[in-house]
Amino acid sequence: MSAAPPTTHHPVESPHRGHARARLSAADWERGALEMIAQEGMAALAVEALARRLGVTKGSFYWHFKNREALLQAALQRWEADDDRELQQHIGAAGEHPRERLGALFRWVSGEAQAHRIYAALLQALDHPLVKPMMTRVSRRRMDFLEAAFRGAGLADEAAHHRARLTYAAYVGFLQLNLTLELPHLSYEQYEAYVEHLIATLVPQTRATA
Repeated sequence: MSAAPPTTHHPVESPHRGHARARLSAADWERGALEMIAQEGMAALAVEALARRLGVTKGSFYWHFKNREALLQAALQRWEADDDRELQQHIGAAGEHPRERLGALFRWVSGEAQAHRIYAALLQALDHPLVKPMMTRVSRRRMDFLEAAFRGAGLADEAAHHRARLTYAAYVGFLQLNLTLELPHLSYEQYEAYVEHLIATLVPQTRATA
């Protein structure tokens, strides 16, 4: 797994202020919160600031949520559920050899820039009581999936476990370098070459046991 280069994301479409309650759902607020976390970090998430981004009043917010923590909890639950659903879709992908499926997974993950930005932002907020348990669940689920995928690709149990941990460590490390520390800067071509190198290095090409 690796992180994609920065891309431009557009915030939730803002309704007219006079119709905010009718047009802006709880899901819109949750997606807007995740967008704000991705772009500015979790510390920047505030009801008034988010309302301005969405073009509505704070009154619209309180129609759906009690306070900022209730919004944050709902937004994190949405992100975790989306992550799990997409992972299950790739687990169930048919018609590909396990090794080819792993390569396809790496390429798919490499293009999910928004999810990477949210993950990187949450890595900086592990001291929050809502964040660390969720991040632990997500990381364990992803590593369990990787371990199963590597076993399917021919690695023995222990080797698959180590390869999954190595892969996930490379993913988190790349996020820290590329999104948190903002280095090294890679062009699109360099990034694509990096992803292919990652696949060639980590995905077994034969049914080896190590």
